[in-house]
Order: sequence, then structure tokens, then C-alpha cells
Amino acid sequence: MAVARGSRRPSFLRRAGLRNGRLADIDSARIAEAMDQVRHRSKATLHDRLHRVRMAAGLAVQAGLAAALAYLVSHRLLGNPQPVFAPISAVGTLAASVGQRFRRTVELIVGVAIGVGIGDLLIHLLGTGAWQLGAVVTAAILLTIFAGASVAIVIQAAATAVLIVTLSPSTQDLEIPRFIDAFVGGGIALLVTAILLPLNPLRVINRAARPALDLLASQLDATAEGLRTLDRGSVQRALDRLRDNKEELANLAEAIEGAKETATLSPARWHRRDELTHYAEAADPIDRAMRNSGTLIRRSVTLLEDEEPIPGPMPDAISHLAESVRLLKHEFAVGDEPEQSRERSLRAVSEAGRAYAEGVGFSGSVVIAQVRTTASDLLVASGIEQDEANRLIRKSFGEQEAPRGGGPEPDESGPKQPTAPPVG
Repeated sequence: MAVARGSRRPSFLRRAGLRNGRLADIDSARIAEAMDQVRHRSKATLHDRLHRVRMAAGLAVQAGLAAALAYLVSHRLLGNPQPVFAPISAVGTLAASVGQRFRRTVELIVGVAIGVGIGDLLIHLLGTGAWQLGAVVTAAILLTIFAGASVAIVIQAAATAVLIVTLSPSTQDLEIPRFIDAFVGGGIALLVTAILLPLNPLRVINRAARPALDLLASQLDATAEGLRTLDRGSVQRALDRLRDNKEELANLAEAIEGAKETATLSPARWHRRDELTHYAEAADPIDRAMRNSGTLIRRSVTLLEDEEPIPGPMPDAISHLAESVRLLKHEFAVGDEPEQSRERSLRAVSEAGRAYAEGVGFSGSVVIAQVRTTASDLLVASGIEQDEANRLIRKSFGEQEAPRGGGPEPDESGPKQPTAPPVG
């Protein structure tokens, strides 16, 4: 039996029913939204990869130059017919421990010396072969660990012992070239780093600091907007994203160490020492600001779940914190005194004081306290001493009266109103 045209069921993608005479295609809308998210993530991934390439470009050029020079010096000047270890040592010094290259060079040389000594001794006593190789590697690792050597020395000693055992039968007098190549490679790496191609330490730090500070500012902004719109989900996503900040902080810490080393070894960068000291001192308070902001955002999630009151100035205070972070990043990058960042941090505390005076619940009071603590961290990061930062925070917060919620006057004989949240 034929079915009337008008009584046919909508297709799979058109199940929303009639609205204003037309079928609402909600499935297509959901698919479009999903595709937008995929495109956004793809762009973010590409941006992250390009940022990592820019961060590593200077190191890559340094490593290439050091490898080429190490090869030429070992081959042309020292007459090594197969200068394999010198460029390997140079690249290992540059790439294995950014920020500790001088220490890495020393570890490389010590590890080679230990490996050569153990390898030669055991070859003389045991000969060469598979089980002798295993014995040499085991002995090299155990002896270096017993001596309290670092992981880098242990690995280098074991690797050198392997090379001595496996190559000695076919290559005469390998030990001396290997030992000399370790000196040549490490020395060339330090020469490239300090004299020939020293990186701009401030540029390196700025590039490393940008992702960490951008992450903090964007998640504070998302939290402020989530509180304004009562969107618990967006605040939870901000919390999840901020928790995943280990890579950004690790990159910043490594960049600071590398920049300090460059400024120490390179005469061309000695004039940057004071600025680098400022950056190095800012690393810890920035890390604390990250952690305290995490507490702030986590309590904001609880605040929304418990449907506590959200005074209007509370989201504004968090927005000012986000702007303070952005200003700190900009003023660090251009070398200005971070006056604007400091002013915005204190404005955040002032708004937090207004929110506290209007009345907040338990989680709200924690959010207010964390605004104060994070603002204090940012002030310290800007170069203000901790005691002075705490004094400015208290002054900006102000001595608040009882919350202006329209309730009865407090009973002076009863429990007192809570004092302002402490600076962390």
C-alpha cells in the first residue's frame, strides 16, 4: 500500500521535528560544531609545533655548527682518520642538558675516561667477546654508581666501554683518540655557545615564558566568564587545562638555566646578567601563581556547584588578574619596569575586597583569598619584595565592614564577623 508523501518519516539527519514549518537539522548542527572543534584543535596543534620549532631553531644551528667544527678540528688538525666521537660529543654536550652544558662537558669527559679505563683493564684480563662485553658494561655501570656519579656519567662510561670492547680488535690505539675527541667535542660545543654563536638569553626566556603566562591568563579569563554566566563546565575545563602545565613550567625553568649559563660563559652577553637575575627570581613566584590560580579555579567550580552567591566584583577581580599576567609578559618582553602589571594586580585585590564586603559563602571566601595570594605572587614576580607586596595587598583590600547583604546587624556579644582572607 502506498504511503502518502506527507506522512513519510524524516531522514536520519532530519529528526528534530517541524519548527515554523521547517525541519530543524540538529544533527547537522552538532556535526558542524564537532568539525569546528577539530579544526580549532588542528590549528592549536600546528601552532604548538611551530612554537617548538622556533624554540629549538637556535639550538639546532648551534649543534650543526659545533658538529662540523669538531669534525674539522679532529680530522684536519689532529689527524684522526675517523673523527666520529668528536662531533657526537659536541652534539651531546649541546642537546643533552640545555642550561648545564659546562657540567655536561665535564661529565662527558669523566665518563669517557672511566669507560676507557674499565674497558682496557677488562680486555687485558678477559679478552674480547660477547660475555666479556656484558661483563665490561656491568662493571662500568656498577663502579660509576658506587662512586656516586651522575646518570650522564654512568651512561657515557657504559657506552665508551662498549665501543672499546667492540672496536678495539679492529681499530688500533682507539683509547687515546676517543679520549681526545671527548675533549674536542665538548670544548667546541662550549666555544660555539659562548663565542661563535651565543643565543640572546632574553629572547630565549621570553619565548619560553610566553606559553606559561598565556596559559595562566587565558584560564583565569575563562574562569571569570564562567562565573559571570554560571557555566560550571567552562570553569572545570579551565581547571583541567591549567593542571596540565608541567611542560610549560619545565620549559621556562630550563630556558632560565640555559640563559644564565650563556650570560656566564659568553662575554657578548655579560651585560644581560642583571636582567637575567630578574627573570630567574621571577620563576618561583610565577610557579606559585600557577598553583594558587589552580586553587582559585577549583574553588570556583565548587562555588558554582553549591550555588553560592557571586558578587559582581568577584569575576572582575579574576579578569584583572588575567590582565596583570598579560601585562607582566609584555613588560618583561620589552624590558620595561612592570608598573602596569603591578597596578592591575592591586586593582584585582581592590575588586576582591568589594566582593567580600558584599557577602560570599565559604568557597567564595577561598576564591577571594586566592585572588589576594595570586596577586601577591605576581607582585613578587614583578620585582617587589614579599613583605612590601603583602603590605600593598592589605592596603588595596582595605579594612572591610560586615557584609552588606541587607541582613541584621551583627551581635557584638556574639561571634565576630570573619576577617579578611589572609595573604597566602
